[in-house]
Amino acid sequence: MKPEEILRVVDAIHRDKNIEKEIVFQAIESALVTALQRQYGEETSISITIGRTDGSLNGIRDGVVIDTQELSGRIGAQTAKQVIIQKIREAERDSLHDEYEEQVGQMISGLVTRYEGAAVTVAMGNTEAILPRSEQIPGETFHPNGRVRATIFEVRKVGSRVKIILSRIRPQLVQRLFEQEIPEIADGVIEIRAISREPGYRSKIAVLSSDPRIDCVGACVGVRGNRIKNIIDELGGERIDIVRWSDDLQVLVPNSLQPAEVDEVILCQMLGRGIVLVREDQLSLAIGRRGQNVRLASKLCGWDIEIMTREELDQQIERAVGGFSSIEGLEPALAERLVGEGFLSYDDLSVIEPEDLMEMGGLSREAVDAIVLVADQRSAQAEVVAADQRRRQRDQDRVEVVAPDEELSIETLTQQPADEKSDVLEGEVAELPESAAFEVSAEDSIPET
Repeated sequence: MKPEEILRVVDAIHRDKNIEKEIVFQAIESALVTALQRQYGEETSISITIGRTDGSLNGIRDGVVIDTQELSGRIGAQTAKQVIIQKIREAERDSLHDEYEEQVGQMISGLVTRYEGAAVTVAMGNTEAILPRSEQIPGETFHPNGRVRATIFEVRKVGSRVKIILSRIRPQLVQRLFEQEIPEIADGVIEIRAISREPGYRSKIAVLSSDPRIDCVGACVGVRGNRIKNIIDELGGERIDIVRWSDDLQVLVPNSLQPAEVDEVILCQMLGRGIVLVREDQLSLAIGRRGQNVRLASKLCGWDIEIMTREELDQQIERAVGGFSSIEGLEPALAERLVGEGFLSYDDLSVIEPEDLMEMGGLSREAVDAIVLVADQRSAQAEVVAADQRRRQRDQDRVEVVAPDEELSIETLTQQPADEKSDVLEGEVAELPESAAFEVSAEDSIPET
C-alpha cells in the first residue's frame, strides 16, 4: 500500500462512514500487524505505525526495522484487505452504537419498511431499528412506508451489528410529544415534573409554570384543545389528564385525582401512604375503571393512595384499634397511636420497622418481634379468608350469568336432568373470564378477636 493510497482510503472512510480518522488509522495498523503475524507466526512481536500526515509506513519485527518494500510488497494483499474490512466494520459498529447510545430516551421519526410477525422494522437515516410488539401501544397497527414516531429504548451490540430497540409505551414518548407540540415547554417556561402512564388507555402529566402570568394547564391544552388533540391522535386516542404540580402533597394529591372531588387528604408519613376521603358519589370516579385513576395518581405523586369514604375510614379505624389491642403486649393507647399513623391492617403492622415500634411504645426488641410475628400470622389468615371469599364470589357470579334471561339459579340447576346440567356447567360457565369476579382485598378488614 502506497502512502498516498492509505491517506485516500482513510479520508474516504472518514467521510462515507462518519468514523474518526484516528480510528481508521488504528484499524489499518492492526490489520497490517495481523497480516504479518499470519506470515511470520503469532509469537512474532510486530509493531506498525502509519504517519498521520504523509501516510508513511514504519514497522518493527522482533526489534528489527522492517523494510518499507517488505511492508508494501510481501504482505498478503487479500489477507490485509479482509482484516482491514473487518476492523472498519467494527469501528463503524462502535461509532453507530455510541451515536445512538447518546439518544436513548429521545424521540425519533422513521419510515416503516417491514411489518412482519408483529415486529416493525423502522428505517432511520443510516440504519434500521426494531419496534417489537411488547413496545407497541395495544391495538395499534402499522403500514409499510408509513411514518412512525417512537423513543429509543435500548441500544446494544450484537456481533458485527448494532441492534436498536424502539418503544411507544414509555412515558418519555409523552414527554417528547409535549416538548414538540408546546413551545412553552420547549422554551423552559413550563416544566414537566412527573408523568404516569398506562399506554393506550390513560396518562397523567403534572406541569408547573415558572411564569405566574402563564397558565401551565391551559397552555398545554391549547385553544379549543388543539395542542393536546395532536398528542392524543399520535397516541391512538389515549386519554391524557394534565394536572398542576405542587410540592405540597395536600394540593398535589387532589389535583392528581381529577376529575374526582376530594374532601380530605390524610398523609401517613411512616407508610408513605395517603388516605383520601371522598363522598359516596365520587368514590367510583376517584378510583377509576379497574382502579386506573388512583393507580396513575399514586405513580404521579410517588405515594400509595387509598380512596375511601368517611364511614369506611371510621369502620376501619374501629376494627384496627380493636384488632391491635387484642395482641398481647400491645396496649390500647399504642394501638390508637398506630392507627393515627395510618396502620389500618395486620399487613401494615407486619411490615413496620421494629425500631419505630420500639420508640412509639417504649417496648423491648423481644416484645416488638412477638407483636410483629402475631401480626404476620393474622395477616396470612386474613389473606386466606379473602381468597376464599373471592373464590365463592366467582362461583356465584358464574352461576348468575349462565342464563340471565331465565334467571337460572342453583336450585333450578339441581332440578335439571344430569346431561343438561353438564352442558350448562361445562359449556358457558367454563368460558366465563375471571375478570367478572368481585375482588376483595385482605387489607380492607381486620377480623375482630
